[in-house]
Amino acid sequence: MKSTTLLPAALAALLLSGCASYDGAGLRPGVATEHDVVGLMGQPAMSWGTADGARVLAYPRGPEGYQTYFAAIAPDGKLAGITNVLTDKHFTRIQPGMSKTQVLHLIGPPYAPWTAYFKARDELVWEWRYCSALKEASYFDVLFDASTGKVRSTQSRVQNCGRGECWCS
Repeated sequence: MKSTTLLPAALAALLLSGCASYDGAGLRPGVATEHDVVGLMGQPAMSWGTADGARVLAYPRGPEGYQTYFAAIAPDGKLAGITNVLTDKHFTRIQPGMSKTQVLHLIGPPYAPWTAYFKARDELVWEWRYCSALKEASYFDVLFDASTGKVRSTQSRVQNCGRGECWCS
């Protein structure tokens, strides 16, 4: 009698091996190339070059995920590192007067359905979900003057999950 329990497990393993890596685990800085990063993590949501000839690939993992990973590609085409940019360290760099592009280059693109325009204030709000330093599911908002496209302010708030706290890791 043949075992049929191995077939579903093998099929699941095969399907999972074809999925993009969430965080680039297994990619070694100085060894992996941009081609390797894209091959493992998928096409980035956005990418741009820097003044020194490096490139940055942005991988937002929301709305259900709490991270946006930036894969830094050195001028020689090798991976310099992968960093989650949805952290307080990166949020504190956003200052009033910054442009939308400057914000995108610090923390990546917001989740589009959570973008809102408030006509009475002529204000555009971009929102990201992240895991706070206290491991609470939270939101980070950047509020722009819609006429100038410049940052007015930022704010963070803990996600309201109804009964109890929302925890993340």
